Amino acid sequence: MNHTLEHFLQNLLLSSISDDESIELIPVITADAEDDIKQEDLPEELPILAVRNTVLFPGVVLPITVSRKKSVKLVRKAHSGGQVIGVVAQKNTGSDDPTAEDLYDIGTVAKILKMLVLPDGNTTIIIQGQSRFKIEEVTQEEPYLAARVSLCQETPMDKSKKEVKALVQSLKDAAAKMLKLNPEIPQEAQVALDNIDSPSFLTHFLSSNLNVEMAQKQELLEVNDGKERGTLLLELMLREIQLLELKQEIHSKVHTDIDQQQRDYFLRQQIKVLQDELGQEGPDQEIERFRERAKKKKWPEAVAQHFKKEIDKLARLNPQAAEYPVAVNYLEFLLDLPWDEHTKDNFNLKRTKKILDADHYGLEKVKERILEYLAVLKLKNDMKAPILCLYGPPGVGKTSLGRSIAKALGRNYVRMSLGGVRDEAEIRGHRRTYVGAMPGKIISQIKKTGSSNPVIILDEIDKLASDFRGDPSSALLEVLDPEQNHTFMDNYLDVEYDLSKVLFIATANSLETIQPALRDRMEIIELTGYTLEEKTEIAKRHLVPKQVEEHGLEPEDVKVPKPTIHKVIEDYTRESGVRSLERKIGQLMRNTAKQKAMDEEFVKTIKPDDVVKILGSEIFDKEIYQDIDTAGVVTGLAWTSVGGDILFIESILSRGKGKLTLSGQLGDVMKESAMTAISYLKAHAELLDIDYRLFDQYDLHIHFPEGAVPKDGPSAGIAIFTSIASVFTQRKVRPRLAMTGEITLRGKVLPVGGIKEKILAAKRAGVTDIILCQKNKKDINEIPEQYIKGLTIHYVDRVDDVVKIALLKEKVKYPLKLEVKEEKADAEK
Repeated sequence: MNHTLEHFLQNLLLSSISDDESIELIPVITADAEDDIKQEDLPEELPILAVRNTVLFPGVVLPITVSRKKSVKLVRKAHSGGQVIGVVAQKNTGSDDPTAEDLYDIGTVAKILKMLVLPDGNTTIIIQGQSRFKIEEVTQEEPYLAARVSLCQETPMDKSKKEVKALVQSLKDAAAKMLKLNPEIPQEAQVALDNIDSPSFLTHFLSSNLNVEMAQKQELLEVNDGKERGTLLLELMLREIQLLELKQEIHSKVHTDIDQQQRDYFLRQQIKVLQDELGQEGPDQEIERFRERAKKKKWPEAVAQHFKKEIDKLARLNPQAAEYPVAVNYLEFLLDLPWDEHTKDNFNLKRTKKILDADHYGLEKVKERILEYLAVLKLKNDMKAPILCLYGPPGVGKTSLGRSIAKALGRNYVRMSLGGVRDEAEIRGHRRTYVGAMPGKIISQIKKTGSSNPVIILDEIDKLASDFRGDPSSALLEVLDPEQNHTFMDNYLDVEYDLSKVLFIATANSLETIQPALRDRMEIIELTGYTLEEKTEIAKRHLVPKQVEEHGLEPEDVKVPKPTIHKVIEDYTRESGVRSLERKIGQLMRNTAKQKAMDEEFVKTIKPDDVVKILGSEIFDKEIYQDIDTAGVVTGLAWTSVGGDILFIESILSRGKGKLTLSGQLGDVMKESAMTAISYLKAHAELLDIDYRLFDQYDLHIHFPEGAVPKDGPSAGIAIFTSIASVFTQRKVRPRLAMTGEITLRGKVLPVGGIKEKILAAKRAGVTDIILCQKNKKDINEIPEQYIKGLTIHYVDRVDDVVKIALLKEKVKYPLKLEVKEEKADAEK
């Protein structure tokens, strides 16, 4: 056989390859095609080699690997003795020790051309098929199979006949068409087929290489008539051609899609290999990891179903799609949320009281209310109670109180600042349909804490804003309503989350700016300012040790005695809280730290005189608030967002036509108070011995100093009235007196709020006497006695009582001479 045919036969892919007593390589043919063998040339007992997954045809050469012990013994003995063997296909390919019942009756006599022992211990033989035989009787099974056989009589095809020529040509045409439909077969195969002359060998060769079931090949082998075998072979080949044509048609239709899918597949495989090298997860591993984490989550059934739906959707997405990372982030957020993970509460209220007392000096009423709140929580184990709102000026410890509560309960703590929040989505989250969607602050903070029952401080709730993007304070209504927040719905989360276990504590400096509906959902706990004594204790227990540590000093390096703290509080700070005090103490510590770092000698005890050297001249001087020896100057009391403060009202008269001037950046309420006071004084001028004509002949100017500071509120009515009465009568105002209250046109004094802050402001300014409405007495009764120690409280019902207390009989030192011009007589007179 020529080189071209051998090359074709070595690469032909029409047959299957199997293992162990089966074909390893493709069948080939010899140069002499098939060699006839006679019955007398056969041994009496022919050794039988059972093969799987293939059939040996006469004239065909097959390489076979044998590994079964019986087979190895057979081939070694036959090869050494130069004997022929019988090759028979197994009916039952799964049997490792075949018997006579497992074999077909028809096989092929084969000659062992070569035997090779491979390095792995297996034996490979190359055999050549010669003639077909039939097993008459199996004579032995050990040490290998042997049988008496008889050669099958073959009816050869006469290639001179037209029928045979036509059949042979049809077979070659069918083979050529199969070669054309199968692009994997080399083009040299057609040349090899053209070189085969024997019709009998052509049928044997094509039968051996036909891609059909082994049973069909065995059927071809068992046909004795060559013409009949060729016809059956042609039928099988035509059927195979139809299948190949159909496959090619389908392939052409989906070729583009398959190419794209294969390209994506190979790219994904490359990405997977790179990710494995880099230690990163691929999409499949990531999805599987999500499923494993979901099995461990204790979440509601509705959430579990929602998660399953979302992860199934993710599995269908292309990892390169833009939606893929969005879906991954969402699923990770769902898994990171602590759905049913709680910290255990410590309801030891005695321990809680110790912690509150250690962290906060004073605030007894506030701490008592917090203990009551926690006691109810302990007994009822239910958070359906009003949300606490700590209300008071800056620096009084509202936020740190919330931290102490979390510490006492053993809960996780997180602070959420609401100052300046104006977008509703910051509370409820964005819908996932928007680019860059994020969950709201509430759900994000819960994820951050890692538990479903943290303490969340809603700081500066009074500073929420609103614009065209929504009203965050309205969104908080659901969060802070115990009847609703167990089914809180965040727009990003898109499933209900239970907030009923969260302990919300809000803080605010002012109640006026809080939405009424939101204020109704909270229990207001008022934190007022500190007295001098309380500030001194706070500085001694907390502020000084804290600043010593923060400035790198040791406790023995610096000592700040009480007189020094008093000096700083009275002359350098004027506030309800202790923030400014802490900054001033920090300034003292920095001076000491600088001296220590420069290895200078320094006095470890800071005395009051040293404060002026370090902090500079006193910022506040109490004496200026006491010297009111001028008519028309009255001290009022005001409430501000930073606590109480004193407020001066100054009035002066000048020749004119009764014009009224108000200055000092007043609000509408204070302007109305001034108008009311003047109207009442004009109506009752005779009670104070004021000539009514003075109101038309003198201009009145009422001024509130510090004009850059806006002033408004219903609490300066009696102070304005006293100032006007003093300037018109030129009588002295009682020294160190302050007052607060509103008046009516009937002369009644109305109660006002913020009494404690105002009392503290009066004490800081050195006031000793205070005038209040009789109805404010209940507010004084709630103030601890030490706050009002040294103060004399005068309660009044009417403006007349204010005048009796505030105005002295004696005139001021330099009174203004008020002269009344006599009216001219009429023209007729």
